[in-house]
Amino acid sequence: MKRSANKAVWWVLGIALALLVLIQLVPSPGIKTNPPITAEPTWDSPQTHLLAERACFDCHSNETAWPWYTNVAPVSWLIARDVLGGREALNFSTWGNGETEGGEESAETLFDGTMPLRSYLITHPDARLSASEKQQLAQGLLASLGGKEGYSSSEVSRQNDEDD
Repeated sequence: MKRSANKAVWWVLGIALALLVLIQLVPSPGIKTNPPITAEPTWDSPQTHLLAERACFDCHSNETAWPWYTNVAPVSWLIARDVLGGREALNFSTWGNGETEGGEESAETLFDGTMPLRSYLITHPDARLSASEKQQLAQGLLASLGGKEGYSSSEVSRQNDEDD
């Protein structure tokens, strides 16, 4: 009985490995691309630009760094989905081409913890921002990208106080 159970486990593992190898052959043209940069926001400071590059640009620009594991399916599919979705929501490399306000929402996503994605932070710990860096980036995004009336740097400060 034990021998047949071990044999079944090896069969399952063998089939899983074969499937993993086979899915590498599934073409995914155009997924890992970095289209040209057509415009960028007018950054309020070099520091805002640096913080945005560090925490946001891999998914929210056409300057994505594609590490080696983005060549391995199905991980590559998940990362491509996140990048394409991120670019669709906010793309710093095409700023002004239909995007006119993004500061408020960007600041909110920093403080509610939805951005950067936790899954991204696992492999990119340098994208993790301290509370003061979050505040600095949020204020810079509001100044650079604009925001709705009523969402000001004082709101950013209040949000930051709630995080502490």
